[in-house]
Amino acid sequence: MAKLGFINRVVGDSNEREVKRLGSEIRTIEELEEDFAALSDEELGGVTDEFRERLSQGETLDDLAPEAFAAVREMAWRKVGERPYAVQLMGMLVLHQGKIAEMKTGEGKTLTAIGALYLNALAGKGAHLVTVNDYLARRDAAWYGPVFHALGMSLGVIQNNHIQYLYEPGYRPDEDGEGGLEDLRPCERRDVYRTDVTYGTNNEFGFDYLRDNMVREAELKTQRPLFYAIVDEVDNILIDEARTPLIISGQAEEASGTYQQFARAVRGLHAELDYQIDQKAKHVALTETGIAKIERALRTDNVFGGDPRVARHLEAALDAEYLKRPDREYVVRDREIVIVDEFTGRMMPGRRWSHGIHQAVEAKESVPIQRESLTHATITFQNYFRLYDKLAGMTGTAETEAEEFAKIYDLDVVAIPTNMPMVRADHEDMVYINEKAKFAAVVEEIVGMHGHGRPVLVGTTSIEKSEYLAALLRRRGIDHEVLNAKQHEREANIVENAGEPGAVVIATNMAGRGTDIK
Repeated sequence: MAKLGFINRVVGDSNEREVKRLGSEIRTIEELEEDFAALSDEELGGVTDEFRERLSQGETLDDLAPEAFAAVREMAWRKVGERPYAVQLMGMLVLHQGKIAEMKTGEGKTLTAIGALYLNALAGKGAHLVTVNDYLARRDAAWYGPVFHALGMSLGVIQNNHIQYLYEPGYRPDEDGEGGLEDLRPCERRDVYRTDVTYGTNNEFGFDYLRDNMVREAELKTQRPLFYAIVDEVDNILIDEARTPLIISGQAEEASGTYQQFARAVRGLHAELDYQIDQKAKHVALTETGIAKIERALRTDNVFGGDPRVARHLEAALDAEYLKRPDREYVVRDREIVIVDEFTGRMMPGRRWSHGIHQAVEAKESVPIQRESLTHATITFQNYFRLYDKLAGMTGTAETEAEEFAKIYDLDVVAIPTNMPMVRADHEDMVYINEKAKFAAVVEEIVGMHGHGRPVLVGTTSIEKSEYLAALLRRRGIDHEVLNAKQHEREANIVENAGEPGAVVIATNMAGRGTDIK
């Protein structure tokens, strides 16, 4: 314990020294405030060309940082009514230096990012802001598009399903007849990657990289060489999902009726008696009794002794029946199996499990079985993000993974102080004898808070749990909203009103990363 305390003091002291060092640089930025405030909108917007000219004359991005951040600070105040605080300026410096800024919830990470994006985009090689979902990418780009545009920088957004936009103030989809969203005009994927700043999700950046590596001619590639990226919720993407593979696959052989046969064979087995589940390895192992039942159902003497494809079908059927649960790992939508991301709680249309597992789930749910897939290209998030010349990140929880960030990505973590002292009260965890007692207590707490007119946000771990709690609240006559993968189209409206007096919102981890409650 004494040794651990010594290590904590050393780490704490090093962070304090870094914060103190950054403080002197912040004072330099703040001293420029009056000079930039005195500029007209046109003059302020013209500093970008001046900065680029100075870069071409031999100055570095580090040389330009104080003035660039002062310019962004002033333009953000004029265009969106937000002037970054000193601690947000500190975050900008940390992000520009290729480090991770740990900033507490509500400290304004989204605003902090625009300074580092602007500065690094001056190099003309593109700056990427990586978010965990399409909603946040669209929202953040629309929020701070006016700032980038006023400073003479182009902005793009990439989305799922090959949808992408260029930020264009005044664009109205109904008036122009081209689709898109307000201030966001549809465009080609290649055009988005030619903008100064590009917002998008980790999945889309990664898949575009894989697609580029499958083209035969260089001019068909959409991405430029990967220069600079800020990863929002960096611990989620670079640690929790680090080894998650992105896979581009094509169709292989026709799916056979064998999947239905095995789905029927494994149905109705008894836990422990017929099979055992290793939750850590996510594997189902049959007991001798279970093997005998399967062999009787399949009318075979030795399920593991002949064609190896039989064993593969059995493994897939067991996984589908006992590990893949509806409204947790997947949902059935329009007679298709749609995977639910375990980290974000969002549906992932078009994604399929490999090794016959997706077909086994389709057989289990009695929906049309699609062809098996053949892998054409794959990369993990860890390997993809290490391709950037400079990588930075931000999150509210990074210090606990600081050693992993340093070892795997060579990224240092800097804990940024809060702008105001923390006043939130963090209570001790409550433990109940069983799940029924836990949910009963949760309902009573919600009823009490709702009675006082307080807004309540309840976090759950799955679609199934969120809908179970919603049913309990309906019995008590409590009006509420449910925010999970099934309601993703209504997300913006639900979030917008979640902070109203008496509002009750039950959410999966869909709302847990970067979502702002109004």
